[in-house]
Amino acid sequence: MKELQHLNKYFYKYRTHLIIGSIITIVARLFLLYTPRYVKKIFIAIEKYFDKSIDETVFRSDLLEAILYIIGAAIIAALLTFFMRQTIINVSRYIEYDLKNEIYAHYQKLSLNFYKSNRTGDLMNRITEDVSRVRMYAGPALMYSINTLALFVIVIIYMVNASPKLTLYTVVPLPILSVIIYKLSKEIHKRSTIVQEYLSKLSTFTQESFSGISVIKAYGIEPQTSVNFKELAKQSKEKQISLAKVQAWFFPTMILLIGTSNLLVIYIGGMQYINGEIESIGTIAEFIIYVNMLTWPVATVGWVTSIVQQAEASQKRINEFLKIEPEIKNTITQHTEITGDIAFNKVSFTYGDTNIQALKDISFSIKEGQTLAILGKTGSGKSTILDLIGRLYDIDSGSITINNTPINQLNLNDLRDSIGYVPQDAFLFSDSIKTNIKFGKQDATDNDVIEAAKNAQVHKNIVKFNKGYDTVLGERGITLSGGQKQRVSIARAFIKSPKILLLDDCLSAVDTETEEKILKNLSKISKGKTAVIVSHRVSSAKNADKIIVLDQGKIVQEGTHDSLINIEGYYQHLYLKQLSETGKNTP
Repeated sequence: MKELQHLNKYFYKYRTHLIIGSIITIVARLFLLYTPRYVKKIFIAIEKYFDKSIDETVFRSDLLEAILYIIGAAIIAALLTFFMRQTIINVSRYIEYDLKNEIYAHYQKLSLNFYKSNRTGDLMNRITEDVSRVRMYAGPALMYSINTLALFVIVIIYMVNASPKLTLYTVVPLPILSVIIYKLSKEIHKRSTIVQEYLSKLSTFTQESFSGISVIKAYGIEPQTSVNFKELAKQSKEKQISLAKVQAWFFPTMILLIGTSNLLVIYIGGMQYINGEIESIGTIAEFIIYVNMLTWPVATVGWVTSIVQQAEASQKRINEFLKIEPEIKNTITQHTEITGDIAFNKVSFTYGDTNIQALKDISFSIKEGQTLAILGKTGSGKSTILDLIGRLYDIDSGSITINNTPINQLNLNDLRDSIGYVPQDAFLFSDSIKTNIKFGKQDATDNDVIEAAKNAQVHKNIVKFNKGYDTVLGERGITLSGGQKQRVSIARAFIKSPKILLLDDCLSAVDTETEEKILKNLSKISKGKTAVIVSHRVSSAKNADKIIVLDQGKIVQEGTHDSLINIEGYYQHLYLKQLSETGKNTP
């Protein structure tokens, strides 16, 4: 139960509902107990009638009165049980809602390294399947526990008052039941954990298969993928069956022990009646009803125990992620003004997941309103610089300042709100094109959206779609071509009108003519703003105020376009190569 203590804050939050639900539960159980008491009275009335102690009129009156009390009590108990379920079960839905939001909010805070080391399917499984199992603990398990405890205490009190000796014999099987439940619960907890792990594996496999379906089809490996899925599903099935086999012992055990109690009531009670130790045969009937009233609560002990064990296994998996501290923390609460002055001073950075040093003693600076272009071979550290400006990672050594303030002393929300970022791999959401562009500015008007799309040279493509800007994209924007996705992503950054614009080789999928138009619009939009452009093309870098060339994490060249084309090195070679490819005087 240690892992489930995480939910205590939610139980406290909804304590009023739970208290009211508990009171309703107790009152409902009290009304249920009218049935055995008045059944006993009916038997007493029958005995008296046959003994000629009462006449037929009194007998009918007593019988009618008992029946009416039983019916009335049953109706009231049913209504109270309905309200009990509405009160307590609703709390479980509230807790499910809060817990999912807590997990999602924590996911949002975690750093990129976390997502590199954990699979999407597993993350999804913990926020769906695991939370659903926890909800069962916070709702049905809690409700039946309160119901069982209340009924058990009340029934035992009534039974002791009716016949202490008969009560003792009736509850003899219960300690045996407790030992069995304890043994089975330990095994259920162990197997539940394994089941959840396999569900995560299954979710991860299917998620990756659906996301990479184009690759699977292109390589014609559908049969092998199906075989792999079937094998994983088979293993998951076997673990589920293994768990079910243990759970299957609960109800037969309950029925056996309750049946034993009934036999003891009939035999011991019968002997007591013969010996004159109990006044009426009605007491035996009353006890049989009591025992059977305990049948479902006692039976639910096993079911509830199973739910609790599964919930604890799931909550443990949830807690594993909730306990992970974000590597990037926002320690500044006050608002910080962001301008475009950026400076790197002997910055070194190593990726924690691969231990690859991406940057080594990098130093450069750009002023507000300037444009910096970064070129270099694949893996030279270009994209890493953009990630560090957005503080997606913290550096190993050196310093990064914005506005002459260390980047870790800026309000992280203000920093990222001032940045417009276009990643190399354009990611679009499964929503309309308009919504994807407005992602950069939620309160943007339709005119703002159109203007941003025109500046990104994608407006003409969008209006050709049947639904125009309301066209709903497939997953990851699969509806669009690579160039269209890049340009919609650029429009998303443009509409934000950020103080710092980061473009990570986002023009690689567009032709040179379209690239020229976008860069021309960029120079117009970015006046007074700082822009950092990562590219493999000289044409994207030539108009920048400063150009740096990276190689294996170090700056090997630095200057302007005019100065670098006259110096032997990577930039000149790239310039001449692209010049020959285009057949123009300038690329």
